[in-house]
Amino acid sequence: MNALRSGGLLTQRELLRWIRQPATPLLNLVFSVMQLLIFGVLFGGSIVVPGGDDYIGYLVPGLLTLTVLFGLSSTQTAMTADATRGITDRLRAMPMNSSGIVLGRGGADLLMSAIEFALLLAVGLLLGWRASASPAAILLGLLLLLWLRFALLWVGVFFALTLKGPAQVAIGMVMWPVGFVSTVFVSPERLPAGLAAVAEWNPLSATATAVRQLFGNPTGVSGGILAEWALPLALLWPLALTAVLLPLSAHAYRNLSR
Repeated sequence: MNALRSGGLLTQRELLRWIRQPATPLLNLVFSVMQLLIFGVLFGGSIVVPGGDDYIGYLVPGLLTLTVLFGLSSTQTAMTADATRGITDRLRAMPMNSSGIVLGRGGADLLMSAIEFALLLAVGLLLGWRASASPAAILLGLLLLLWLRFALLWVGVFFALTLKGPAQVAIGMVMWPVGFVSTVFVSPERLPAGLAAVAEWNPLSATATAVRQLFGNPTGVSGGILAEWALPLALLWPLALTAVLLPLSAHAYRNLSR
């Protein structure tokens, strides 16, 4: 069975699981909306964007990027559950292309991310967010988000295959500092010097800033590496993550039962 057909079948399997057990995907969607409401409505009035721009315009692209990072948990949980219940071993024993198994996982994760994007943008519109850019630029911004999601997919797969049980704790230890020491919620110009330097080199910051630029929303940066190189970095960071973690994930998968 070729990789595309295998990947399509496994993506369908994941969609059927969502239909039969909708609690997990629904809770993920609710969590994303809650973050937007908490930071946009409760805290938004106390957070200042350099230049005096509206915070909701700054926040929405940032939260879109954060949902990409938090998707790591879904990837790891699904992979660990399949490995624990022996499903991964059954798939490996079947005449199924091993690349297709990964494509199936990636297809399901990217589809869930697209649904989250649509929901967050809809809620953002209700809260007053607007994009002052062309449809092509907005589409490019969404593709950048999916590109980062594809790269982070391999982080979740690698953790699930190598750490198994403790993977969930390890993922949490990665997600929270990476998510908050970034430009998702606050401009680096509002951070202490040390944290600002870390935030500027955070892959999430590059994508969040590039998406803001493409959407025509306030970026919160007036100079520095993000002001000049956000788009190239948003392309290169995921490429680097994929180049490192894809081979490591493939090696871990091949040696899973050894």
